[in-house]
Amino acid sequence: MTADATRGEPGRSPRIRVPDGLLALPGFGEPWQTWLDALPRSAADLLDEWALTPDGDPTHGRCSLVVPVRTADGDAAVIKLGWPHEEARHEALALQRWHGQGAVLLLRADPHRWALLLERAHPRDLTTLDDVTACEVTAGLLSRLHRPAPPQLGTLSRSVARWTERLAALPRSAPVPHRMVEQAVSLGEAFAADPETDGTLIHTDAHYENVLAADREPWLVIDPKPLSGDPHYEVAPLLWNRWDEVAAAPRPVLQRRLDAVVDVLGLDRDRTRDWVVLREVCNALWTLEDAERLRRPLSPADRDELTRVVTIVKAVQD
Repeated sequence: MTADATRGEPGRSPRIRVPDGLLALPGFGEPWQTWLDALPRSAADLLDEWALTPDGDPTHGRCSLVVPVRTADGDAAVIKLGWPHEEARHEALALQRWHGQGAVLLLRADPHRWALLLERAHPRDLTTLDDVTACEVTAGLLSRLHRPAPPQLGTLSRSVARWTERLAALPRSAPVPHRMVEQAVSLGEAFAADPETDGTLIHTDAHYENVLAADREPWLVIDPKPLSGDPHYEVAPLLWNRWDEVAAAPRPVLQRRLDAVVDVLGLDRDRTRDWVVLREVCNALWTLEDAERLRRPLSPADRDELTRVVTIVKAVQD
């Protein structure tokens, strides 16, 4: 399928060309394809309604189209059109609460169309810094985002309860050490019942590529998947990303990253470690569930993910 720009109707903005990279993603079945097909017209409609001018080639994330634009005042911004999914439902609410303090500024939103107008940041992300410095930068930003969670958000405890039920149902023959599954189930049950698991507005997906250089501040976070949760939960993505830098010496690299974030945020190290263990074993669960849902054997990438899970769980507990 192609989704090229067209010249559009007289007096209307041109249809936006969807990047090939977004078109090539595996997607989520027929609803995904319907969303993709509608993107060029959806973006053009927003350009007209919000009086915006295209200002560069569109880019994309895993579940979104991003269109650089200029506002009527000439300010640089982007339209983000997201694939409708539960994790992104309250992105606008979180950005509104943060009001640009450590995060990109929300300029306008249409939640019914999963459309956001955002302050434009630069393409440079934290993969351009050494990993420990990048962890410290991310932790410093997260410390500014943590505040009482608005009541509309889903709770981390409810999510953990669901994940734990599914972990407990894994057969002993699953290609993950059963003692790790049992440990994760125990942790999940404890976290699901712990009042401290909920209550703070957390980003939940703050990794190196979700922090961008900017003009208003040196760095700003993007793409929250907000929950009412526990700040200790947020550390794990900084361990499993940039894996090529970890593979040769997992324990010292992962311990350095963990220490950097814990120190900047003032977190309890044991509680942070326990959340890392639970999140990692859940990553294994979802890998296995995806293969089962698609009725296919585990791929080499799946097996690499399972190896990564075991490596991280062992490293943070040594």
